[in-house]
Amino acid sequence: MRSLMVVYLVMLSVAIGVEIAAGAFVAPVIFFPQKYLGDGVLTHFQSGILMTQVFLKMNLVIGFVALYSIIYEVQVWMMFKNYDFISFILSIIVVLTTGLFIFYYTPFIVHAQQLGAVETTTEIFAKMHKQSEWVMKALMVAQFMLFVRRSWLSQK
Repeated sequence: MRSLMVVYLVMLSVAIGVEIAAGAFVAPVIFFPQKYLGDGVLTHFQSGILMTQVFLKMNLVIGFVALYSIIYEVQVWMMFKNYDFISFILSIIVVLTTGLFIFYYTPFIVHAQQLGAVETTTEIFAKMHKQSEWVMKALMVAQFMLFVRRSWLSQK
């Protein structure tokens, strides 16, 4: 069970790292290519399409981590060994926010991009995009809290 805990903590930290890298490192480069390549290289719409591809790949990682998280927490709960209600609730939050991001916000953004550049400039798109950012932030906070909680409990 200890090795599964280590795998769990590594997976949570990898997911957090991937999310930070996508949002803090990749997005600024993709959305501001003129800083590195000069003007007229990519439109904002084209940058958005590239960034969506990054998020589609990231979704595979965070989806797998959310699935592992809930399976691990349910298994621990069923065994009543090292059971922690707070970790269980945090895992549910991770699953819900991951599900929202993967199955609600990402398809909406992809669909809007398929309809064309005009669709990505609407107020509805802007609101949905902002909501997706908040969901991702909530996901990262829940993952971080879960990582800290499980790390702390493993030291007991």
